Amino acid sequence: MSGRVLQTDVLVVGAGLAGLRVATLLAERGHSVVVIDRRRDLTTSIRTTGIFVRRTLDDYNLPEHLLGPAIRRVVLYPPSLRDPVELVSERDEYRVGEMGPLYAAGARAAVRAGAELMLGTRYLGGSDGRYDVTGPDGPTAVHACFVVGADGARSRVARDLRLDRNTHLLVGAESVFTVSAPVDSPAFHCVLDPRLAPGYIGWVINDGTHAHVGTAGYSRRFTGGVRSTLDEFATRAPGLTEADRSPAEVERRGGPIPVGGLLRRISSPDGLLVGDAAGAVSPLTAGGLDPCLRLSDYAAAALDEALRTGKREALRDYDGGALRRKFTGRLMMRHALAQVKHPLLASAGFEVLRTPFGRAAARKVLFGDRSFPDPPDSSSRTSNPGGGLERVET
Repeated sequence: MSGRVLQTDVLVVGAGLAGLRVATLLAERGHSVVVIDRRRDLTTSIRTTGIFVRRTLDDYNLPEHLLGPAIRRVVLYPPSLRDPVELVSERDEYRVGEMGPLYAAGARAAVRAGAELMLGTRYLGGSDGRYDVTGPDGPTAVHACFVVGADGARSRVARDLRLDRNTHLLVGAESVFTVSAPVDSPAFHCVLDPRLAPGYIGWVINDGTHAHVGTAGYSRRFTGGVRSTLDEFATRAPGLTEADRSPAEVERRGGPIPVGGLLRRISSPDGLLVGDAAGAVSPLTAGGLDPCLRLSDYAAAALDEALRTGKREALRDYDGGALRRKFTGRLMMRHALAQVKHPLLASAGFEVLRTPFGRAAARKVLFGDRSFPDPPDSSSRTSNPGGGLERVET
């Protein structure tokens, strides 16, 4: 491929939260970084609801004005939508971020730190330190010591590095719109119905500013397709006023969600994977923002060590298999949830949530303090998990 040539320490493929986090941390440590993303505008083509859990809010300095009101209340519904179970935490548990502006702010932070950002640029492939990309300036050969795959659940970088790839995927779809009036108590509404969300949940998050109405599940088990299922759900979704059920302006989101747990092989001597590309998503809740930030910290520490010492074997410690063992319980619950294929079974299982044991288990999942596991030597590799976001401004 003819065209221009770029030389850099690290090529990051994907300018989502994970890729921008790695790029910022490495650039702050003095390494040259090039970040590419196929989008020309990072505020478009959003795929995530943007739910930040309390642990993330505690540990990372996210821009306050880009976060919605705090949510303490979760309401769980059976397929009938009648007689739900309501759980209320004593602490602020969730906030929904404005993901487009957060990505844009993260990109500015990366550029300020010294990274080069190339938007509208597609990754074509490569190996052995040479990676071909194409964008507004035409074809470019990027010569990099390492490549970082932050390119989503179906990562092409993972293929080129011969690393593990996600095989257990849900497909999700969501509508987002401005609500007509504020609410007294923002809530996270979850519907357990295999017709609506086969193997997962339908959700409504109304924080008084925006409403997110979504569903996700195994694609082969949606009888009418995920989009038509979402449209039907929106007509009866809980937590909305009648005025909000037919909004004039709707933002559509969607995409694959890896739920097979953190992949085992996520690094090679030539690079590594972060975010969805690494399967850094909770197998049970499908929450990915907290894992993506924490795994990106580990990735940046490993790359920094390899670049400083000149020893590629430093990436061996970036081991998905060691971390994956911490997800055993959640993987088992993911398997159990996948087996619920009939609304009668979902209704029967829902009755457990009405018992003291069921409510306690639900509170532990929804309000617990567990987070993405620390690697065995995390104390020596990263000591300030919030550092890379302190400079995110808008």
